[in-house]
Amino acid sequence: MAHLVSLEEAEKLDVEEVHELYRTYINKSQVRLMTSFGFGRELVDHAEGAYIYTRDGRKILDFTGGVGVLNHGHNHPRILAARRRFQEQRRMEVHKTYFSPYLAALGNNLAAVLPGDLNRSFLPNSGAEAVEGAVKLAYKYHGGRRNRILRADSSFHGKLLGSGGLTGGAQNHFEFPTIPGIGTFEYDDIGSVRRVLAENRDARGRSEVYALLIEPFSASTMRWCSEKFLRELRELCTAEDIVLIFDEIYTGWGKTGSMFYFTRYEGLVPDVVTTSKSFGGGKSSISAYVAREPVFRKAYDNMGDAMTQSTSTTYYGFGEETATAIEAVCVAVEDDYPGRARALEAVLRPGLERIRKTHPDLIADVRGSGALYGVFLSGGPKVLDLIGKLPAGDLARDPLIRTKIITAAVIDTLYRKHDVYTYNTLNGRSPLVVSPPLVAGPEEAEHFLGALDATLAEGMNRLLGRFIRERVSSW
Repeated sequence: MAHLVSLEEAEKLDVEEVHELYRTYINKSQVRLMTSFGFGRELVDHAEGAYIYTRDGRKILDFTGGVGVLNHGHNHPRILAARRRFQEQRRMEVHKTYFSPYLAALGNNLAAVLPGDLNRSFLPNSGAEAVEGAVKLAYKYHGGRRNRILRADSSFHGKLLGSGGLTGGAQNHFEFPTIPGIGTFEYDDIGSVRRVLAENRDARGRSEVYALLIEPFSASTMRWCSEKFLRELRELCTAEDIVLIFDEIYTGWGKTGSMFYFTRYEGLVPDVVTTSKSFGGGKSSISAYVAREPVFRKAYDNMGDAMTQSTSTTYYGFGEETATAIEAVCVAVEDDYPGRARALEAVLRPGLERIRKTHPDLIADVRGSGALYGVFLSGGPKVLDLIGKLPAGDLARDPLIRTKIITAAVIDTLYRKHDVYTYNTLNGRSPLVVSPPLVAGPEEAEHFLGALDATLAEGMNRLLGRFIRERVSSW
């Protein structure tokens, strides 16, 4: 048998050894891609709050927000204490035939936070599982008599076969088998929804659509639905008895200035809402869908189907994960995470707008809400010449490669020269994402703005020249 790497040995691996193990046992192209765009060249020693501390002694301001996972920041003391308590008391972790007090309490807390009769929860591990579970619920609600589901042309719902098929955007570059009957409407366009619904009726004029899935705020494209659209969508789905699913996996728990994006609109209640990412407090791999009671009961609240739904995940009843999520929800409520996001917005919104006006040739647009913004960067025509020199059949085929290189050059300089960590989305127009954890304060926001302004002041030609020489030349 080959040598087994112990935990102690793993903690002592240097970055080159980690890269080699990734190349051999994980994915060689992942190492190439990440290091080409300036990431993955250092190892982290520890992290706390809004900061990452590397092994070589750098203190990095993390404005990625863990891509939605770290509303609570790194290693929040209350989250650590909750997990430590669970472990020290040797609580039972997983068992399908004992009822879990943690799961019961978490279901209560989700119902307490969400509006209306959104009060029936299912708790799998990942956001994609929550989405697919919600879709399954909607299909079961209609007893398999309807066979169409609608999603927006601008969307991200996961990367599994089902959730990947429900994703509409640049992240999926090839066709693959997925759930049948997926139809597409234009994001935030109620006329488009009406047209697609009209096209999906049987010979008697009855709707064939069992569910409509949408992100009220799309974190991958920095677009959002108007209140008018969402309310009209609710009315349409009610009239047609279509299960309306809101995907708030990224935007939940205060990120955009309200506990969930849709909850800023009083009386607006979907049939199902999905959540994950910061739901686990940055430590727990947990997600949920929460359904309105009438929808859930029709689908699953019977002796024949109760076990099909409630225990249909391997780790059902998982104790430490649900205990962590209980604490994460309590922190988000008690520390007013929506208010924290609005306080960050009060600094970020005018600051980003000021920088956009200072560098109009470099910033095409700034969009966002709360503690979640996209900076849409632009650059000169010389970039096209550099892109043309990339190897045929490689990254040059990416339709967003020009934008990604421009954005990556800015991200790289922010990280290397200013110790600020950001990222860009892979969907939509691939903006630089400004997504601080909600434990960050106005001073961190001001530091980021100063770093971004100083970076852009160098000029895109200089930023690109350095980035191309140091990174893309390795392609």
